[in-house]
Amino acid sequence: MGDADVSRALVKLTTLLDELKIPYAIVGAMALNEYGYRRVTADVDVLMTREGLADFKLAHLGRGYVDRFPGSKGMRDPENGVDIDVLIAGEFPGDGAPKPIVFPDPKTAVRGARVALLPLERLVELKLASGMTAPHRLKDLADVLELVRAAHLPRDLEVHSYVRAKYDELWVAAQSAPNE
Repeated sequence: MGDADVSRALVKLTTLLDELKIPYAIVGAMALNEYGYRRVTADVDVLMTREGLADFKLAHLGRGYVDRFPGSKGMRDPENGVDIDVLIAGEFPGDGAPKPIVFPDPKTAVRGARVALLPLERLVELKLASGMTAPHRLKDLADVLELVRAAHLPRDLEVHSYVRAKYDELWVAAQSAPNE
């Protein structure tokens, strides 16, 4: 499985979601790629509502998708060999514990060049909240630092006060040249 497989899985998924008129937003590495920070990934991360996920599974489980395991939110696209990680609107990023930042309603998505994406500020907030609260999610903080560099994000990017200090810290760190 490579980049082409993940790209094909992304197009397949988003085409079906659009056909069913199910609101979604691509998050994770594929969203970072759309916003200018190229990162390789082995899966597709998609934000949906519980209802949207249920509708999608009703229409497509056993017809192009399988559950990753019984009762899973996640799915697998066996044709492309790619996992689809589903994040649910209203749940909490990172450690899953209550915090001021939640996965937003995918109806807030904006249309990117190819797919629906969370607005950049919301994606940054989610990555920061995740990395700040889950030690196994430190890559999310690195993603923000690299996105600041790649997309030349401003220091005054409008992010929630809960993650403001961490964004400022990473923004400052991103101004130094990376070691090559």
